[in-house]
Amino acid sequence: MCGIVGYVGKKQAAPILLDGLSKLEYRGYDSAGLAVREDQGDFRIVKAKGRLKVLAEKTDNGKALRGTMGIGHTRWATHGEPSENNAHPHVSNDGSVVGVHNGIIENYKDVKTKLLRHNYHFYSETDTECFINLIEFYTHKYNLGPIHAITHAMMRVRGTYAVAIMFKNEPGKIFVARKDAPLIIGVGKNENFLASDVPAILKYTRTVYYPDNMGVGVLEADKVTFYNVDQEEITKEPKTVTMDAKAAEKGGYRHFMLKEIHEQPGAVRDTINSVIKEGKIDLSSVGLSDEELKKLSMIYIIGCGSAYHVAVATQYVTETLARVPVRVELASEFRYRDPLIAENSMAIVISQSGETADSLAALRLAKERGMSTLAIVNVVGSSIAREADHVFYTLAGPEIAVATTKAYSTQLAAGYVLALQLAFVRGAIDEKRRDELIEEICSLPDKITKVLDDKERIQWFAAKYSNAQDIFFIGRGIDYAISLEGSLKLKEISYIHSEAYAAGELKHGTISLIEDNTLVVGVLTQPSLFEKTVSNMVEVKSRGGYLMGLTTYGNYNIEDTADFTVYIPKTDPLLATSVAIIPLQLFAYYVAVSKGLDVDKPRNLAKSVTVE
Repeated sequence: MCGIVGYVGKKQAAPILLDGLSKLEYRGYDSAGLAVREDQGDFRIVKAKGRLKVLAEKTDNGKALRGTMGIGHTRWATHGEPSENNAHPHVSNDGSVVGVHNGIIENYKDVKTKLLRHNYHFYSETDTECFINLIEFYTHKYNLGPIHAITHAMMRVRGTYAVAIMFKNEPGKIFVARKDAPLIIGVGKNENFLASDVPAILKYTRTVYYPDNMGVGVLEADKVTFYNVDQEEITKEPKTVTMDAKAAEKGGYRHFMLKEIHEQPGAVRDTINSVIKEGKIDLSSVGLSDEELKKLSMIYIIGCGSAYHVAVATQYVTETLARVPVRVELASEFRYRDPLIAENSMAIVISQSGETADSLAALRLAKERGMSTLAIVNVVGSSIAREADHVFYTLAGPEIAVATTKAYSTQLAAGYVLALQLAFVRGAIDEKRRDELIEEICSLPDKITKVLDDKERIQWFAAKYSNAQDIFFIGRGIDYAISLEGSLKLKEISYIHSEAYAAGELKHGTISLIEDNTLVVGVLTQPSLFEKTVSNMVEVKSRGGYLMGLTTYGNYNIEDTADFTVYIPKTDPLLATSVAIIPLQLFAYYVAVSKGLDVDKPRNLAKSVTVE
């Protein structure tokens, strides 16, 4: 949510800021703005509602703003509707402080009330304007400089934030601070950068700092200085980003989502190869020992959205193989329901960005309750990765489209490997079964490729049903987990109402929704549940529903029931999710394309949800 960029150096700042913001569009936004410190020392602020191209047009692609230092922002509305007034950057009452903010200030009303008593006025509905004015207030109250004012404001507010701030009386300096929100600083030659995420600065530098939580940084053209919340200067070591810059480009594909769907075989293969070496599982890079696995009595798998659906699939696999009880938790609920924690339990937190606010909060609660913690994340150095006891990095590379595809698939692969190793070290499976499953896991990339090679039929069918009003997905066991993700992919980019149901629940109320030609997708990858699900599909058909079947090669008798069938290569039923999700991703993509929608940036959604 929201994108922040900043630049201080010798070059014109505005074009660099616009370029950086364009690399962060995937985060989701409804307005954008720039603030540049012009050569004579004044701040020039330009904002625009809507897409970034509107801001680019208003500033002549940045040429209309002259200055070598500035900050920029793409806003995803939380407090106040999308508008130019509510767009960032925001300026304080006396014009001495300008800032941008990603996050939510939860007690902004209290802050606003305090400032109103001191004759402050407000032009927007945002929490950010309150934060910026609070910094100005402390600047004047104590007259001890920007670091003192910023840290005092940090102590006064509650919530999450990454802020970039310029002061009228501090030429050549951009100040940053963060709490539970992503922020990186890029180091160049006589120039420095800041951004919410790596793609924004990858074109300019690969040397970065990750500011500490509750820390402050000061960017100047020739140096970066860091302070803790007690205003003490601290030393940090820079890191080198290894991400391929081309990975953040479309590479000839019409949309990032289609590119990322096709990148799944390589991403899954890379993730598998990071922990399976010479036919054996090696979790040394994760930092997880066999002894720790043996002691576990309970596992809690925590995630949001697609990561939650990974957790559901992983629960089935883990309980079946390892015979260890697993609870699947929505991160947004876990911390608020005062969960009962079993002794010797582990929390596995899944997040693509490693910055998901709800998941980070759940991780912290798990640690407070004495649980061992493991993060499955895609971003090195992210907050969840830094705070977890163990980290399993998925090697999906940058995922730009809002609707996750390859991150989901690599998270699944990580879940399989963990479940398999847990089962083996606890004696729940023998060496022969382990080796069979390792071989099956290693074969998944080739099977995914085979599904991708047959996408034309799915494209044809998607165009046929692009005008549907309601689409339902049904399945049992792991097929239910597949249905959950298939339904989410469809609804988030096509805006078609879609739901996923455990097939056995149909007769308990849901079947009343079926009308003539309502599309119902039946997922049938589990041999032991095949006939049960077919019987549910027959019930749907008898009530006028139109059936799409998704099953493995060889189950051709499904064509007696389904009106249209997609076949996938056979694999071990426990691993079917990895192969079965591909046609459902393609179906969602082609439906959205047929409707002429913005596939990569669906309305109201953000890539990284960094606020609760």
